[in-house]
Amino acid sequence: MTKESQNIEWKQSWHDDYLKWICGFANAQGGRIFIGKDDAGKITGLKNAKKLLEDLPNKIRDQLGLMPHINLLEEDGKAYLEIIVEASTVPISMRGSYYWRSGSVKQELKGHALTEFLLKKMGMTWDQVIQERATLDDIDDATIELFKKEAVTAGRLPDISGLSTKELLKKLHLFTEEGLTHAAIVLFGKDPGAFYPNLFVKIGRFGLNMVDMRFQEVCEGNLFQLLRSVMEQLERKFLIKPIRFEGLRRIEELEYPVPALREMLLNALVHRNYMGSMTQLRVMDDRLSLWNAGTLPLELTLEKLFQTHRSIPRNPLIAEVCYRVGYIDSWGRGIEKITDACKAAGLPEPIIEENSGGVAVELMKVNPEMRVKTPVETRVKTRVKTPEAIIEALKEDDSLTLADVAELIGKSVSAVERAAKKLSDQGKLKYIGPQKGGHWEVIESNEV
Repeated sequence: MTKESQNIEWKQSWHDDYLKWICGFANAQGGRIFIGKDDAGKITGLKNAKKLLEDLPNKIRDQLGLMPHINLLEEDGKAYLEIIVEASTVPISMRGSYYWRSGSVKQELKGHALTEFLLKKMGMTWDQVIQERATLDDIDDATIELFKKEAVTAGRLPDISGLSTKELLKKLHLFTEEGLTHAAIVLFGKDPGAFYPNLFVKIGRFGLNMVDMRFQEVCEGNLFQLLRSVMEQLERKFLIKPIRFEGLRRIEELEYPVPALREMLLNALVHRNYMGSMTQLRVMDDRLSLWNAGTLPLELTLEKLFQTHRSIPRNPLIAEVCYRVGYIDSWGRGIEKITDACKAAGLPEPIIEENSGGVAVELMKVNPEMRVKTPVETRVKTRVKTPEAIIEALKEDDSLTLADVAELIGKSVSAVERAAKKLSDQGKLKYIGPQKGGHWEVIESNEV
């Protein structure tokens, strides 16, 4: 045993704050906490081991409602405790707060992450919840027909041509005795924006950074409509088609591989958190970035995305319909397919990161280490005063952190933080939400 992990934690002595770690283990996959070991796993021993052995079961039971196994162990004359925590089938809280074990880190669940966690513990996901305001009149017949046609081509559904809209939705588990699910509206709704205001995709064309805004478009509609609308906008307006010749044949291909773009967009629409912000697609001179609301599933990490991993869809009903129509597979290979498409096109591997409560996938034209900043980029970054640049950046994307803004406008984080404080004092900028997971909101649209 050489290091802490998803299921192992070492503590030299006991503090009641470690009840949060036990809570996190119970809410996740379970685990073991050793009291009397240092950060390297070396036994330091406990002078009050027997007393803790008597007190901890009652303390854990009273605070968390759990009864873990606690063992008194000894090695080289040094006593230590092993607390074995089983994974709980119901959500466990400590004084009204919920914790989760991710990797070797304990984190408090808040906002949308907490909602998803509670639904999951009840055997539900957001897309399975009934949308009480919706009726069959809110379903778009044209999209239903498109689905039928493409499902036949994919060959992943038996003959559904004779099914009515109601029968088809029932077959796909999108319509129950209680009514239409969230998934039904997201997938087939006539006007899903009337139910979920942030369902749309916002596309922006920038220069070399986020301050250099050139033009933008907003794509709206259900998932099937969004997929086509966004791809059409990219091909028609946002991306160039370099021309090359093979013999006498003139070939025009997008600057980024279409399979990678399509897979990125599908991943975003299928796995996004529909309670969060809109999906944002940023096209710049040297890269393209797609951000969607919702962090990775609690069972996944960024490292695991690039390894063989099982599919853990945030929205299983939406994912199942997209699988049936042949848009995605069910093997967790989305990132692998994007990476393969980039390699085949001679582009670097995609960059994937979690930021601002979501996941961003970025395609680069050249390796970041090889890119040299041009005089044009330098002028763009320095010609605008820091307060003005902060306002402009946050007006375009309110999911940015101050660190993100600092990188975009070429200023230090401390300089941006000072300017943001002044703007906040002037009533022109306001931070909304918790310290972790909140966002900045521009109060005034006029120049500062």
